Amino acid sequence: MIRLLIISDFTESFSHKLLAGIVDYSRRKEQWIVRRMPPEYKAKIGIQGLLRVSKEWDVDAILGQFEPTDDLSTLTENGIVVIAQDFKQRFATVPNVTGDYIGTGQMAARFFIDRGFKNFGFFGFNDVCWSDERCDGFRREVEAAGFGSSFYAYRMQEIDMVWYYQRNRLREWLQMIPKPIAIMACDDNQGENLIEACHSVGIKIPSEVSVIGVDNDETLCSLGSTTLSSIQVDIEEGGRQVAALVERLVADRTAPAKDVVLQPVKIVNRMSTAAFATQDQQILRAILFIHRNVRKKISVADVTAEAALSRRLLERRFKDVTGKTLYEYITELKLKDFAEQLVETDEQVMTIALSMGENDTKSISRRFKQLYGCTPLQWREKQRKKPNTL
Repeated sequence: MIRLLIISDFTESFSHKLLAGIVDYSRRKEQWIVRRMPPEYKAKIGIQGLLRVSKEWDVDAILGQFEPTDDLSTLTENGIVVIAQDFKQRFATVPNVTGDYIGTGQMAARFFIDRGFKNFGFFGFNDVCWSDERCDGFRREVEAAGFGSSFYAYRMQEIDMVWYYQRNRLREWLQMIPKPIAIMACDDNQGENLIEACHSVGIKIPSEVSVIGVDNDETLCSLGSTTLSSIQVDIEEGGRQVAALVERLVADRTAPAKDVVLQPVKIVNRMSTAAFATQDQQILRAILFIHRNVRKKISVADVTAEAALSRRLLERRFKDVTGKTLYEYITELKLKDFAEQLVETDEQVMTIALSMGENDTKSISRRFKQLYGCTPLQWREKQRKKPNTL
């Protein structure tokens, strides 16, 4: 039996998803005991206090958020396996739960570049590895596309006050930067702060400022009328890899121990990025209408009526902005939402189709296979299939 202590902020969905992966792995093995400790209590008792508690609980391994000044050798020299969550910086002496932060930033930049943006911003923390590297990856991709002179970074926040942001200073920055602009927030918490600050000064989202976060905290991203788009990271798979690493190191303290690197999976597109960089307000209205009604039965005629343009004129201008016909855009967006629901729910294909105004299950299944190369049920099985070990 392995006894694991996790020191993390369980008010964040990240910690819950990581724990879900650990539990999923441990269920397939012998029974584990998992204890949780808030980082504030660890800070109060210090590393020596943590060692005392760990001995009292017969802890085999600790996964936790640590300060760069923490001397983790105090724990490892007492036979405890330690894995650090890179809350601020990575550790050189123990394996880390980290991420492909450069790649995550690059994914966000490519998403915005493909939508025609020429102004880019980043909103994050100062001197924190995961925020700094997401900014670096975002900036690199923007510079490679030739827009380096139109990059604006706001990194005046300190991670020790993760719940707080300087509202007036942020609003001044938002009013100063050129628009339309695409902004990557370092995580979903900061993405929500960004949206709130925009609304407070009358900046329109997504037509003036398009925002994307990271981690896809579904509860947080769904707050308010402007839902937040976010990059989904495979956190649960990371949890399974952490559990496999813990198991291996508890069995053999000399076993090789590489960092567990979480990977960005996809962009979950919500209202905060439902726009292209264009001054054509009628096309923006058409795009927003499509996104707001993606789970309803809508036609090209419905969009034409919303935009108050002739179909021929709307089609031409719409393709100039998006590169797609109205029918292609509606179909791809609906199928993408359909694909996400297949993975995120256990509803039958027919039930999901009917909830989206699609009465012909055979028709949507045929279109789905044309776009994704497999049937809806094959897609669900493929996406849910996870490796069990490193």
